[in-house]
Amino acid sequence: MYIASVILDIPTQALDTPYSYAVPDDMAAEVGCAVLVTLGGRKAVGYIVDMEEATPSPDEGTDLWGNPLTAAELRQVEAVLSASFFDEEGAACAQYIADRYVAPLASCVRLFTPPGAVPRVVRGRDGRWRLEEPKIGQVDDRWVTRGPAFDAFVPRKNAVKQQQVLEAVAVGDVRVAELAAEFGAVGGTLKALAAKDAVVVERRRRLRGMGGPLPASPAPEGAGSASVVATAPAPRLTAGQEAALAAIEAARAAACGRVVLVDGVTGSGKTEVYLQAIARTLAEGRNAVVLVPEISLTPQTVARFRGRFGDAVAVMHSRMSAGERYDQWDFIGSGAARVVVGARSALFTPLANVGLIVIDEEHEGSYKQDSAPRYQARDVARWMMERTGGAVVLGSATPSIEALYAAAKDPLWTQVALPERANGRPRPPVEVVNMAAEFASGARSMFSGKLTRALAAELSAGHKAVLLLNQRGFAKFLLCRDCGFVPECPHCATSLTYHEQGAKLVCHHCGHTVPAPPTCPECGSPYLKKFGAGTQRVEADLRALMNTMPGVGSRVPIIRMDADTTKAKGAHQALLEQFGAADAAVLLGTQMIAKGLDFDDVTLVGVINADTQLHLPDYRAGERTFQLIEQVAGRAGRASLPGRVMVQTYEADSPAIRAAASYDRAAFLRTELPKRQMLGFPPYVRMANVLVWGSDEHEVATEAELLHAQLTELVRNEVGDARWTVLPAVPCVLGKLRNTYRYHIVVKAPADADISAPLTRLFRARKANGRVSAAVDVDPMDLL
Repeated sequence: MYIASVILDIPTQALDTPYSYAVPDDMAAEVGCAVLVTLGGRKAVGYIVDMEEATPSPDEGTDLWGNPLTAAELRQVEAVLSASFFDEEGAACAQYIADRYVAPLASCVRLFTPPGAVPRVVRGRDGRWRLEEPKIGQVDDRWVTRGPAFDAFVPRKNAVKQQQVLEAVAVGDVRVAELAAEFGAVGGTLKALAAKDAVVVERRRRLRGMGGPLPASPAPEGAGSASVVATAPAPRLTAGQEAALAAIEAARAAACGRVVLVDGVTGSGKTEVYLQAIARTLAEGRNAVVLVPEISLTPQTVARFRGRFGDAVAVMHSRMSAGERYDQWDFIGSGAARVVVGARSALFTPLANVGLIVIDEEHEGSYKQDSAPRYQARDVARWMMERTGGAVVLGSATPSIEALYAAAKDPLWTQVALPERANGRPRPPVEVVNMAAEFASGARSMFSGKLTRALAAELSAGHKAVLLLNQRGFAKFLLCRDCGFVPECPHCATSLTYHEQGAKLVCHHCGHTVPAPPTCPECGSPYLKKFGAGTQRVEADLRALMNTMPGVGSRVPIIRMDADTTKAKGAHQALLEQFGAADAAVLLGTQMIAKGLDFDDVTLVGVINADTQLHLPDYRAGERTFQLIEQVAGRAGRASLPGRVMVQTYEADSPAIRAAASYDRAAFLRTELPKRQMLGFPPYVRMANVLVWGSDEHEVATEAELLHAQLTELVRNEVGDARWTVLPAVPCVLGKLRNTYRYHIVVKAPADADISAPLTRLFRARKANGRVSAAVDVDPMDLL
C-alpha cells in the first residue's frame, strides 16, 4: 500500500501542509491527481503531491514533508477524481511559490490545474457537503466513417436518407452534426447503416476554437514530440541578432538557469531572435514557453509563432473561453504541442521537457499576479530553468530597473544590446509639446496646434496615426462649479468616470454604474463640468477636428481600443484587422496599443497626455512614464515610411519625459537611481507589502496595528538586522475598494536578504481573524 501526501483544496494558511492518506492497492492514483478525502467531518478535494510506499513502522521512513510512512490509523483516499494534472516537479514548484510569496499552498497547486476542469466540494442548502463535478470538460464530436462493408453495401431504392449519408461519407469523414444539418434527423439511419457495417460512428475529441480534432502525436519517450514543420523561412540575422542568439546558445549550453537580457530597441528584431533560439531548442528535442503580456498577445504575435512552427504551437490567454483554454491545456498535455505562447499562466501548463523560457516585454507589470499567489513570472521561470537545466530569455526595449541591476551585478545574467532597428531604419524623432505654453497662449483644445497639423498632413497623404491616452471613458470626473461636489463611488474611495455613450458614471474599479445626473445632487445646480479627458471624449473631439481637415473629413475611420470596446470575444482582433485594412486611419487607445503592434504604414504617434501616470503616489511612476513613451514611439516608422512622435505634456521639464524623448536611458537612470537608493526602494532593497482588508474600517485598522506590532517584534527578535524596517500601518492609497477598507504595512530588507522566510513563519503561525483578511505581497510592483 502507498501513502499519499495530499494538499487539500482549501486556500488557507491554517491547512498549509500536506495530509497523509492511505491509497488502497486497487486504486490508480499518482502525483498530480485530484482525489476525494475526508477532513474532520466533511469531504474535501485534494491533490496528491507525493507518494511513497508504506513501511511497517512509523520510524522506518518519512515522506517529503516528514510525515510517517505507515498506513496504520490513516484515513484512505476515497476516490480518484481526475487524471494527473502535474508531476513531482510541478509539486515542488508549487511549494517554492508558496514559500517565496507567502501564499497558501492550495492556491499554488491550483496554478497547475486546467482552467474550469477541477472538481470541488460545496455545501448545499441542507448543510451537507457534496462533490460538484467540473463545469468544463472534453467535447467529443461523433464522426461517421467508412465501415468494412461500405463498398459492398447497397441500400434499398426507397432508402433515400441512407443513400444521402453514404454519398456524403464517400467524399470523406463527416460529423454527425453536419449530416443532421443537411438531411435532418439521421440517428435511425446511422444505426441501421452501422448494423450492416456500412459505416462506423466514432467519437473524436474536438478542440474548441481550433475547428478540428485533437492532433494525435504524442511525444516520444524522453524527448520532445511531433516534428515541427516550418511554414515560413527564417530570415538572415543582423550582427546584433547573431550576438544575441549566440548569448542564448551559451546560456542553454550552461544548463543551469542562466538569464539573457535582450535589450533591443523597438523594431530591432527581438522576436526573430526568439524564434531562432526556439528552433534550435526544438531541434535538440526540448520544448519552449513564450510569455507575452496580455495586452501584447495580439493575433499578429501568435501568427508569427504559428507561421514558423505550425500546428505545434499552443496558445493560452484570458480572452479565450474557459472551454478553449481547457482544450489547449489538453492539447499541450497530449504531447502534440512543442511551443506554448501565452500570458504568465502559460508557465504552469503541462508542457514537458522545457529547455527555454522567453519572457517578452519583461518590464510589464502584468507578469506579477495581483491575487494569491502573488508570484513574479520572471523569478518563477528562472527557478524552473535552474531545476531542469534550461535558460531564460528576457526581452524589452525598456528593461525594468531590477533587470538592468541584476544584469550588472549577477554573474549568471548576460545583457545583450540591439541598439539599431533590424531594417536599418532610424528610430522616429520625438518632439515634446508643452501644453502649459499652449494653454497660456489661449488654446483650449486637447490637441496642440503641432499635433493637429501633423495629423492633417499624414492622414491626407493616406498614412496612419496612433494616438495614446491612458484613460478610458469620456471624462475623469464631474464637478459642480457651484458647490464643488464630485460624484463618488459608494463602494470605493474614488470618483466616478463619466461615459458619453449612455450618459453614465462608472467606477473603473468595481463596475458600479449610475446615470449621469442632469443637475448637482447636492445643490441642484445645472453647472456640472466634465474634467479630464477619456478615450470617448478624445474620439468625439478628434472626429470634430478631422471634419475640418481638407481631404480627411469623415472618410478616415477612428478605431478606438480600450477596455470598453474590447469586451466582446474577438473584438481585439477585429479592431486591429479594421485598422490594418484601412488606407488611412487613426488608432486611438489606452496602454494596449503601446506595444505588440507592427504596421508598416503608421507614420505618426501622438501621446495626448503623457502626465497620466507621472504623479501617481508610486515609486515606479517615473519609470513607467519613461517606458510607455518609448514603447509607443516605437509604433511609428517601422518600415520604409518615415515616422514622427509628438508627446503632449504639462510637465515638459520632467526628467522621465525628456529622457524618453531623446531615447536617453542613461539620463533617466542618473536621476532615478539616486532617489531609489536614498528613499530605500528596489533594486537597492527588497520589499513586502502586507495587506489588511475587511468590511469594518475600525476592525481593519485595529488588526493592521496588531500585525504591525507582530512584524516589528519579528524583525527585532528573530531577524535581528537593523537594516530591516517596518513602516507604520496606514490606509492604502485606494483606501476603500468594493465596500472593503484597505490598510497596508511595508516591510523593507536588504537586497540580498530572504524576506520571505520570517514572514512565512509568522503568517503560518498567527491566528487568523475571521472578519479581517491579511496577505503578503512579496516584491510588489506598486504600493497603491
